[in-house]
Amino acid sequence: MFLKKISLYNYKNFSEATFEFDSKINCFVGKNGVGKTNVLDAIYHLANGKSYFNPLAVQNIKHQEEFFVIDGEFEKADRIEQIVSSFKKGHKKILKRNSKPYEKFSDHIGFIPLVIISPADNDLIIEGSETRRKFMDTVISQLDPSYLQGLIQYQKILSQRNALLKYFALNHVFENDTLSIYNEQLNGLGQEIFEKRKQFIEAFLPIFNKHHQTITDSSETVQLGYESHLLEQDTLTLLEQNLSKDRALQYTSVGIHKDDLAFQIDNYPIKKFGSQGQQKSFLIALKLAQFEFVKKQSGEKPILLLDDIFDKLDETRVSKIVEMVNQDEFGQLFISDTHPERTENIVKTTRQSYKIFNL
Repeated sequence: MFLKKISLYNYKNFSEATFEFDSKINCFVGKNGVGKTNVLDAIYHLANGKSYFNPLAVQNIKHQEEFFVIDGEFEKADRIEQIVSSFKKGHKKILKRNSKPYEKFSDHIGFIPLVIISPADNDLIIEGSETRRKFMDTVISQLDPSYLQGLIQYQKILSQRNALLKYFALNHVFENDTLSIYNEQLNGLGQEIFEKRKQFIEAFLPIFNKHHQTITDSSETVQLGYESHLLEQDTLTLLEQNLSKDRALQYTSVGIHKDDLAFQIDNYPIKKFGSQGQQKSFLIALKLAQFEFVKKQSGEKPILLLDDIFDKLDETRVSKIVEMVNQDEFGQLFISDTHPERTENIVKTTRQSYKIFNL
């Protein structure tokens, strides 16, 4: 599978632009601010129905314009697949496959397997648990549509339970029977999501460790752990035990929506005790493991987007990635970089076909 062509209309800084791609390596080079990352983000947008960097659709429209359109042509299983994402101010976003609109965007997730490695990934380390849960959910959802549907349903019921807790507090009432209905539903869905997350971490961990050892030449010991209330108790018991707390807070304080991933180096949080280089190695290993995991499970090589990473890595880490390209580990690759000569020198060593776009 690969992206043959993309056309952008009023997307971010582009009024109108079309790019035709090589099936292996494509590089966008130029100064900061010319739109290199925006092209990569448009590709991500076609795979996931939203921007990687700014999920607010209206903020992806070029200034002074009313709409944007991203039109992509993919070759997948010897067929041409046209994916179009468009948005007009005051209207709903539209996502189409071969001219047919999706009723639910979630039906599209996983159709175009894709992994992005970007400086913005640092948020996985410095931000709160929601960012790390989103990473875990993104990987599982690409491969398991029922997981994504369960997650959407869980969030919907969670919102209803939270609204009910607010209603109780506001009106000084309490109806245990009504609350119990939501508790039962959260219990069933929560247990299923928990089991799938646990299975994912068990399968993902050896792949992550392998990539981390390769990148660092086994010089560091890191840990990736799954943290969940459900490791101790089932959701129903947790909700009953925390009822007084939830009523006081007016929201649901326990459950799989509080799960987290623990990123550690030598058993200490990498956020506090890892150097910048160690954090970068951890994140790149995490994303390369995501790539391999999706490839193994789906049987397809995902499209890989490398946003500005050669500017942030030392020569050793760059050479490790190039080595993987030489071994034909990757399918189609997109790279953004500020140094045209450096980029060309790197891709020449891969012995793969490539195209360079100067922006």
